[in-house]
Formats: sequence, C-alpha cells, structure tokens
Amino acid sequence: MAQYGKLEYWEERYTRDPEPFDWYQRWAGLKDTFVQFIQPSHNIMLVGCGNSRLSEEMYEEGYHNITNIDISQTVIKAMQEKYRDKPGMTYKQMDSRAMELPDGTFNVVIDKAQLDAILCGEGSTHNAQKMLTEVSRVLNPNGVYIAVSHGQPSYRLTYLQRPEFGWTVKTFTVQKPMMGMTASLSADDKDSVHYIYVCIKGEVAPGS
Repeated sequence: MAQYGKLEYWEERYTRDPEPFDWYQRWAGLKDTFVQFIQPSHNIMLVGCGNSRLSEEMYEEGYHNITNIDISQTVIKAMQEKYRDKPGMTYKQMDSRAMELPDGTFNVVIDKAQLDAILCGEGSTHNAQKMLTEVSRVLNPNGVYIAVSHGQPSYRLTYLQRPEFGWTVKTFTVQKPMMGMTASLSADDKDSVHYIYVCIKGEVAPGS
C-alpha cells in the first residue's frame, strides 16, 4: 500500500487510466453530512482531487467556488481541460504539505482519501502533520476541514485533535456503497461504513 504515498504511482496511474475515479464515496453519499457545514457561497478547496467527480457533482448543485489541488501534474492538466467551461472551478498542481496559497483563504477544505493516502506512505506521521498544518493555515478562522476516511476514530483522532489546531471534531458515518462502485485504499478494510471527520476551527460549531 505504500505506493499510495508516492508521486510516481499517481503520475503513472493517471497517465495509464484517465477515466474518472472516486475513492470511497460519491456526492450522493456525502451530501447529507456536507450540507450541514457547506454553503454555496463558501470558498471551497478539495485536496488530493485526482480525477474525482465530487467537485463536478457539487458544482451542479450550486457550489461554484471550488479550488482543486493535486500533486500530479498529469491529472491536473487533464482536469483543467475537462472543466475549462466551468467558471469558479479551478485546478492547480500543488503539494498539500506545502500549499502555495494565502492564509485564511477557504471556508471549507474537503479531503476524500488524501489523509489516508499520505498515511500509507513513508514518513506518514510527519507528512500527515505537515498537511494538516497547511489545511489549518489556509482555513479562515471559523473554517471547516472535512475528511472522508476508512480509518476508525481510534486511528484518526490522534492526528485531528492535536492542540495546535484547536479543532472541534465531530465524527459521522456513512454506509459504504455497493461493492465495485467505489474503491478502498485498504485491503483489510472490513467496516461497513466510511467515516466523515468534520473539524471546526474556532469555538462555535455551525448550527450549534
């Protein structure tokens, strides 16, 4: 599984197989949780976007300010071409551990399997910390980081509840889709659910 943490793996994969692919869930499975925290007016970033259809499906539902980043230049070029007719939907080649973006830019950062992929690689704890520090930096003071993961709370909350982030973390679950519709990063993934970790900056959670 360590290949998921390597740039070379993703470049080769996206060159070989340019078809859209979604890890874990599509928008339909995530929508009920996401809409509690995301508004159409929000400035949104999707980290490790790959060639997922999530941004496209959100765009169709009125979310028109979406910045998508991925470390793979191959997939970013393909997605820039595919969505060039969608104003407000941008794709940028960028390392999530060192984002070339100003502080406090986004209301929401969405991560669908990006943290999981980093945790498959070498230096996983260090790299996960770097990425989450960057996520915290680019979120505005009341921003929300939403991570969709196969990792159980006992494995993920140690990363998300670090005191330097000051995040309030809420855990949601969503049923896994039927086999074959979406894929998992983990071969020993026996849970029947995926986890959605909603990490809220500042003290007051939306709607609380």
